[in-house]
Amino acid sequence: MKRPSLLVIYAFAYLIFLYLPVMFLPLFSFNSGTIVAFPIKGWTLDWYRKLGEQDTLIQALWNSLGVGAVTALLATAMGLFAARAFVRYRFRGQAAAEGLVMLPLVIPGIIVASSMLVLFLFLGLQPSLVTVTLGHTFLALPFAVSILKSAFDDFDASLEEASYDLGCGVFETFRRVTLPVVAPGIVASILVTFTVSFDEFVLAFFLSGNQPTLPVYIWSQIRFPAKLPNVLALGSILLFASVMLLVLAKYFQRRSTTRDV
Repeated sequence: MKRPSLLVIYAFAYLIFLYLPVMFLPLFSFNSGTIVAFPIKGWTLDWYRKLGEQDTLIQALWNSLGVGAVTALLATAMGLFAARAFVRYRFRGQAAAEGLVMLPLVIPGIIVASSMLVLFLFLGLQPSLVTVTLGHTFLALPFAVSILKSAFDDFDASLEEASYDLGCGVFETFRRVTLPVVAPGIVASILVTFTVSFDEFVLAFFLSGNQPTLPVYIWSQIRFPAKLPNVLALGSILLFASVMLLVLAKYFQRRSTTRDV
């Protein structure tokens, strides 16, 4: 019997180290006690039932859903045209432009958040869900561009040329030929950027004002031990939802790169 290589052992050890603490989150969400520690006192679903009774939590959830939806649409729309330009054309300064688009991925979040707060205040925009949406769009745009570039990489440009030869204009060709082919990539981008926005905390903390998103609300609750079980229950639901969204995004991204065009 062949022994596992050191690389395989390292990979499994790395995954266990990375995700084992996360697995304790749903485990303790069923604990009937308020102390997060072993041994577990008992098993209950009360913490999940009580989530619907908290109006502030529900409002924060709606805030995050609204911000995430608008952010996903804005980032994907801008990323769609940026990705098409980067893949289809060659122009002076292209490498610098691509680097600038990806810059939010390497700048510390605290620097981005404080800079945006100063900028918005200078422009007369008070912290609100609008400023959070603008900040999240800036943060999510690199993810959209990266996903959509992979969709355009395998796109056969001759399809567009054939459409032009048949008398279709630029916009009609884009709507009837290009858009359907890259649709899986667009869906993947929407799902990923929505997840990025929904889970983001630092920008939301600086820019939300008195309209907190769900991560900001959760942060405000974990300071009170009595409310920690509710936070664990909520976190377990968000963990499951995030995993499902990322699985769907990966599925659509794979479809966009393997689709026979």
